[in-house]
This record gives sequence, structure tokens and C-alpha cells, in this order.
Amino acid sequence: MAKPWEGPLDLQISRPALRPHSGPGGTILGMPQLKANGIEIEYETFGDPESAPLLLIGGLGSQLLSWDEEFCEQLRDRGFYVIRYDNRDAGLSTKMEAAGEPDLLAAFAGNAKPAYHLDDLAADAAGVLSALGIGAAHIVGVSMGGFIAQLVAINHPERVLSLTSIMSGPGGEDGVPPQPEGADVLTRIPPPTREGRIEHGVWIRKSLKGSGDPFDEAIETRQVVRAYDRSYYPVGTGRQLVAILAAEGRVEKLSRVKVPTLVIHGTDDVLVPVENGRTVANAIPGARLLEFEHMGHNLPERVWPEVFDAIEELTRQASVPQPQ
Repeated sequence: MAKPWEGPLDLQISRPALRPHSGPGGTILGMPQLKANGIEIEYETFGDPESAPLLLIGGLGSQLLSWDEEFCEQLRDRGFYVIRYDNRDAGLSTKMEAAGEPDLLAAFAGNAKPAYHLDDLAADAAGVLSALGIGAAHIVGVSMGGFIAQLVAINHPERVLSLTSIMSGPGGEDGVPPQPEGADVLTRIPPPTREGRIEHGVWIRKSLKGSGDPFDEAIETRQVVRAYDRSYYPVGTGRQLVAILAAEGRVEKLSRVKVPTLVIHGTDDVLVPVENGRTVANAIPGARLLEFEHMGHNLPERVWPEVFDAIEELTRQASVPQPQ
């Protein structure tokens, strides 16, 4: 009998060799790519393809690197086939250059003209599963990735075994806006130099962390440098942000989500205040809300064990295949 996550065998692909890529920091090695939803998507996997698939969806402007390798490896060690990837307009996936510069001023003024919608990013995620020959997966999204994960569950329910929405919200008029410190992160323009942009990235990380966690500037700087040298592309981040600002509220649609759902949020989140996570959890029938005191808009290592336990418990509830 086929496992609930298995897809057609003719969709399975082999993992190609690493390929060179020229980034701001010089030539680096790229990861495998696949074609999905009309674009190329950079991805990486951890674990046995025969294990239960778990798709990680990143946030605004973030690359697959934002999912810490140790985080992915620990999920792998708990029996999952972990997939992380770059969203369109981020990392080494397709850049939507033909769309041109985003009009952020108009978008913040309520007249967003997106180059694409969050629904398109959800279709990208479903396309990743198709390209890998996976019928359905456990979907985990963080921040904007949580918006996308919710839309995968709404628009492509046959692809979803369980849903985990981390430091995310219901979007549009249903959401609570950022606090002033969070709004500053979205609107402050980075300096024009490499050094200035790296300092800006470190400042963002420090601004978003919660009061309950220390800030190791050396470690955070190394992570920012790694992401910058792999692919620095603020225009793409702007286009993603316009897609977020153009999104409608999802509360009514979330009420129709049937898969087991976990909502995770920190009480110190200034970018997506905790009320947003509570709204999502209240909207989805049977959803579990897991709040962490003094956690900001990040996922510190201190919470990982409890997060992993909660995801494992959630996936045990999803053993029955979803209807096609």
C-alpha cells in the first residue's frame, strides 16, 4: 500500500551535483534545483526519502539558510525527510526581474500592485512537492512562510498532511500590524556598502529577538555574511513585501482547514505580534497554540526541543491520507 505522502513515480527526480554560482562574495557552490510552477527553485533535503516528508517554508527575504542546518538535522533524526528551499525572488531561486522595482510607497499607502500574490508562492510550494514526487507532506512555515503554508492548506489541501504556522498571522485586515520597532525593520533603508548592509542585517536580527534570549553578535554576523555572500537581493524582498501587503485576510478560509494544525508564537514578537498567532489558532478547528514567553520574531535553540516534540505529536495525528 502506498504511503500517504507518496506521489506518482514518474515525478521523482535525481539530485544533481552542486553547481557554481556567482554571488556578492564571489563564486560559491549552489544546491540542487528543480522546476516548479514555471520557475526554478533551489532546494536541499535531509534524511531518507522514504521517511515522512516535511517541507520548510521561509519568511520574507530569507533564504533556505534561515532554517538552521542543525534544526533540519534534528528533525531528520526524528524520522522526517526534511526539505528546505528558496522562495521565488530569494536566494538562488528564480528572480522575477521582469516585474521591475516594487512600489513600496504605494503598497504601504494601501494601493499595492504586486508582481505576484502569496497564492503564487503557495503554488510554488505545492510544485516543489510535485517535482520531488511527493503527494502530500507536513508543511511548516515561518513568518511569511506561515502565510504561504496556510495558503497551501487552503488552496492545495490534498498536498497537506499537517500544518505548522510559526510566528505568522491571518493576513490583511484580519491581522494586527507590527509594533513600531517591527515597522522600523520593514521600512529602514540599508546602507549602500557591503559592510553597511551586513551591519543592517545584524541590527534586524537584534531588533527582532525576544527579551528572553542573549544576542551573540559574532554568530549572528557570520550568519548574515553567509546569506549576503550567497545572494543579496533586496528588490526581491520588496516584491515579496508588496505581495504580503496586497493579501486579503484569511480567517474565514482558515476555518475550513481540516488537517491537524499547530500554531507557534512568541510573546515578544514586535514584527508579527502574538495576537496574530492567537487569531490563526482560533480560526482553525482543533488547532493547538504553543506560546513561548519572551520569544521574539525568531526561533531560539532553547525552544527547539519543545517545538520538535509538538511537531512530532502533530504528525502522529495525520496518519490518515487526505482525500485527493
